[in-house]
Amino acid sequence: MRRVGIFGWGVVAPRSRNIEAFERNLSSAESWLSPFNGFGPDNFLVGMPEFDLADYKPWIDARFPGSRFSQLERKMGQPTQFAIGAFIQSLAQNPGLEQELQALGPRAHVYVGTGLGDLPTIRSISLDLYRAQRRWDRFWSAPERNSALRAWRENQAPLPGLPPEPSTVDELTRDEAEDAWWHFWAGRSPELREYLEELREIEAIGVPDDGDVESAKLAVIKEKRTRNGKLQKKWMAPEPPWNAVSSNVLWNIHNTPASQISMMGRITGMTFAPVAACSSFGYGLRLAINAIQLGQAKAVVMGMTDPPPMPLTVGGFYNARVISADAAVSKPLTALRGTHIAGGSVVWVLGDLEHFTAKGFQPLGMEPIAVGVTADADHIITPSKEGPTLAIREALAASGCAPEDIGSWDLHATATPGDFLEVQNLRDVLPEQVLITARKGTFGHGMSAGGGWELTAQYLGYGKGEVFPTPLKEAELNKQISRVHGRFVFDEAVATPAGCAGKLSMGVGGINACVISRPYSK
Repeated sequence: MRRVGIFGWGVVAPRSRNIEAFERNLSSAESWLSPFNGFGPDNFLVGMPEFDLADYKPWIDARFPGSRFSQLERKMGQPTQFAIGAFIQSLAQNPGLEQELQALGPRAHVYVGTGLGDLPTIRSISLDLYRAQRRWDRFWSAPERNSALRAWRENQAPLPGLPPEPSTVDELTRDEAEDAWWHFWAGRSPELREYLEELREIEAIGVPDDGDVESAKLAVIKEKRTRNGKLQKKWMAPEPPWNAVSSNVLWNIHNTPASQISMMGRITGMTFAPVAACSSFGYGLRLAINAIQLGQAKAVVMGMTDPPPMPLTVGGFYNARVISADAAVSKPLTALRGTHIAGGSVVWVLGDLEHFTAKGFQPLGMEPIAVGVTADADHIITPSKEGPTLAIREALAASGCAPEDIGSWDLHATATPGDFLEVQNLRDVLPEQVLITARKGTFGHGMSAGGGWELTAQYLGYGKGEVFPTPLKEAELNKQISRVHGRFVFDEAVATPAGCAGKLSMGVGGINACVISRPYSK
C-alpha cells in the first residue's frame, strides 16, 4: 500500500493571513474571534479571516500577464481568492514543488471544495438584480407609460390577481406591496411590449455567413450596442434587469476555487470540488489518499474554502439554534451555548511518500493513514450515535491502529449540546487515557475549512512535539462531560502523547469523517 505524505500547506484564517501566523497564534490560549456587527450593532462573535490578495501579487505577476491579478480581483469572489492564497503558500515549504506538480501532468490532481459556496457574490448580485427589477417595474407601471393602467383606472373593472394598491397597505409592508403592484402592471404595459419588439429586432442581428467571422462578429457587437443605446434614449428607460446580473455569478460556482488553482499552478490532472458540509476536509482527504494509493495520482492539491461571515450565514445559523449570541466566547465542552461562524481556507499538497521523498522533498507534520466516512441517514442537524461511531471504527480498522494506540483526539465539538454525545460516543470506543482537544473556541466554525484548520493545528503541534493549548480553562469544563472523560487540553500546551492521533468531523446532513494519523517513522 502506497504511503501518503503532506509536502505543502497554506492557511487563511481568523487573525492568520498565512500558515506562519497560524502556527504562531496557536501557541496562545486566546480566542481569535471578534465582534460581527453585520446587522449593525449585534451580539455575535465570528472568526473573520485576515487576508489581502495583494500579498500574492508578486507571485502572480512573475508568472502571468499584468492583467491576471486585476482579473482575479474583479471576477473572483473571496472563497476563490482565499484558496488561491492558501495554495501559493503551500508551494513554499518545499522548493521545487510547483515544478513537480506541473511535471506530473495528469497524475497531479486538484480537489478543492467549499462548505457554503460564494454566498457573498450571490448575495451582492441578487441585490443588484432586485433593485434593477424594482426600478424597471416602477418605470413601466407608471400611468404615462402604461395605457392599460390608465384604461383600468377609468373603469375599475375587476382583474384576476390584482394586488392591493400600495397606499392602502400598512406602512411596514408597503415596499412588498409596491413590488407586487408595479410588477403586475409592468406585465400588462403595451408600451413595454413595443419596447421589447424593438429590442428583439436588434438582438436578431446575426453574423453574416460570408467574410471573416471574427471581424464580422465585432461589427455585429458594435452595431447592437449602438442600436441599444438609441433604444434606451428613445424610451428614457432604466437598464433592463437582465443587464444588472453580473457574469461573476457564473465564474464563482462551487468548482471555481479548484479550477483557478489548476490554472494558477498549471496543474493538468483531474480537478473538481468535493462538498460535504462540515466534514468536507476529511472527505477530500479520503479521496486524495484513495487516488494516490490506487495509482491514479502521484500528488493531490486538496483543500477547502469558506466565505467570511455575513448576515446570511450568521442569521441562518442563529435560526438553526446552533450559534452563540451573547457577545461572549462560547467554548466547546462548557456551557453549550452554540458555536461561532468563521471563514477562510486551508490547502494541503499531498503526495506519494516514496515518490516525493526520493526526489528530496520533506514531509510535514504527520502522516495521514486512514479516513473513515459514513452517513447518519437520520437527521439534518442532530448527529446520531451510530454514524460517527461507525466512522471512528472504520478509520481505526483501515489504519491498523487499536483503540489503545490512540494518544490524542480532536473533537468536532461545536459548543452545543451535541458535545456531550460526541464525548460519550468517543469513550465507547477509546480508553480513558486519550488526550482530547476542541478548537472551535479558538478560531470558530468554518463550515468546510474548520476541519482543515483543526487537522493542521494537530499536525503542526505533533511536528513540534506538543499539543497546542485551547481557550478552555479546567474550571470551565462541563460537569456532565467531566464525568464521562477527564483528560482534555486546557489553556496550556501539553507534550504530544505516544501513538496515533484522531480527528472527527460531523457535517450538516449527518455526514461524518474520521481521520487517523501518525508521526512519520524515522
